[in-house]
Amino acid sequence: AAAGAWLRARLAPGEAIAAQGAAFEREPQESSTTDEELSRAASAGGRGTTPDYGEQRLPQALIIGVKKGGTRALLEAIRAHPDVRAVGTEPHFFDRNYEKGLEWYRNVMPRTLEGQITMEKTPSYFVTNEAPRRIHSMARDTKLIVVVRNPVTRAISDYTQTLSKKPEIPTFEVLAFKNRTLGLIDASWSAIRIGIYALHLENWLQYFPLSQILFVSGERLITDPAGEMAKVQDFLGLKRIVTEKHFYFNKTKGFPCLKKPEDSSAPRCLGKSKGRTHPKIDPDVIHRLRKFYKPFNVMFYQMTGQDFQWEQEESDK
Repeated sequence: AAAGAWLRARLAPGEAIAAQGAAFEREPQESSTTDEELSRAASAGGRGTTPDYGEQRLPQALIIGVKKGGTRALLEAIRAHPDVRAVGTEPHFFDRNYEKGLEWYRNVMPRTLEGQITMEKTPSYFVTNEAPRRIHSMARDTKLIVVVRNPVTRAISDYTQTLSKKPEIPTFEVLAFKNRTLGLIDASWSAIRIGIYALHLENWLQYFPLSQILFVSGERLITDPAGEMAKVQDFLGLKRIVTEKHFYFNKTKGFPCLKKPEDSSAPRCLGKSKGRTHPKIDPDVIHRLRKFYKPFNVMFYQMTGQDFQWEQEESDK
């Protein structure tokens, strides 16, 4: 509770956390899964991509965030594990489709055999006020995975994705500030707000112990994918099967790709929407954003017991 009061005090009074949920614009999510795709998946009962044996179960583990953090890369890597079955699309059950009920949700899941883990990823859950309570009421022992990356880079990546879909939007600099002259950051803009990780985590810790949440470094997922995947497999109670031999570095993309999965003929690299070139941002804006995020980052490190070294990363540049 003390952490919550501190976090709220750090944000200008006009940005009371009551607005936390409302502040997020309805931006298209990473996969932009359509309702039609989801209802097809539900009516097919997960068939097509999955065998007809086994049964559909509610997920025991969820990748809940964050948008533009590296969730797709993590999902693709963990799906290479024979004991994991995961939905390719984002079900958005705990934020947009909750009223459809748990049976609908179960029907979107792939079939699994005894001993296999069912998973899904929807990065917007992390910033959805109702998600922790709803997931807790489904199963209080659900394992949660959050992929986080430097909030400044994440915000720029988020903006870059929106820009590719809506080229007419204002510049990053215009959107990032309430008042550029005074240097007032607009924390109600979702691209900025998602990166205030400590704020969102506080909401989750009201329902789940820290031991049930794994924080994956989006940066290390690129520099040492096998190392991060070892932690993920340990957390899920799986044998370490996804290792160095599953990855190769793609020079064109600038990040690791999965080597050829057993059942297909081509290596799996993330689609063209990943690894987009970021627009050039005014260095002064980046400096102000780093300053804005620093106290929240420090708080996040304290809450999680993990130092992601985002400040160190800055001083190296």
